[in-house]
Amino acid sequence: MQFEYETTHLRLKLLRPSDRSAEQVLYFYTKNRALFERYEAARSADFYTKAYQQKILTNEFHLALQQQCFRFWIYEKSNPCRIIGTISFYNIIHSIYDRCETGYKFDPSFWHKGYAREAMSLGISLMFDELNLHRIEAYVMKENNPSIRLLSDLNFQLEGICRKSIRIRGSWEDHMLFALVKQA
Repeated sequence: MQFEYETTHLRLKLLRPSDRSAEQVLYFYTKNRALFERYEAARSADFYTKAYQQKILTNEFHLALQQQCFRFWIYEKSNPCRIIGTISFYNIIHSIYDRCETGYKFDPSFWHKGYAREAMSLGISLMFDELNLHRIEAYVMKENNPSIRLLSDLNFQLEGICRKSIRIRGSWEDHMLFALVKQA
């Protein structure tokens, strides 16, 4: 697995922990805080600090080296200094499972450009072809229509509802389980 990839319009990077990287990530999260917090677990107060983001980058970097989690930060090729999104593949399990889970988020300023699909298509290929995984799962809240459309466009199949499966802002929420299985 490499630390940087390119698509037609994008650069996908596994960021090394540095002050500059932490500042970019912090700006991305802070700018999109209201949107992201609608779909994620409650954040601690220090989440929105450079020091906290640097710790997360350090942990994710080590997990990538162990091939347990890959978070790619997304940049437009034309602006390599501003993060516009992120995709991640985590809870990677080999052995008899060869599976992982995925998640993604993009700055709404970059929605409807095909960037999420472009980035996820590459990420899926990496998981299936380089890591030899068999299955990728995604959990989505029922009202998250943009995410449901993206997964559908990427050929994920709805497998069912996981009742009260993830705590979002203090409440246990139902999530739809989508999965993509590698074609033989």
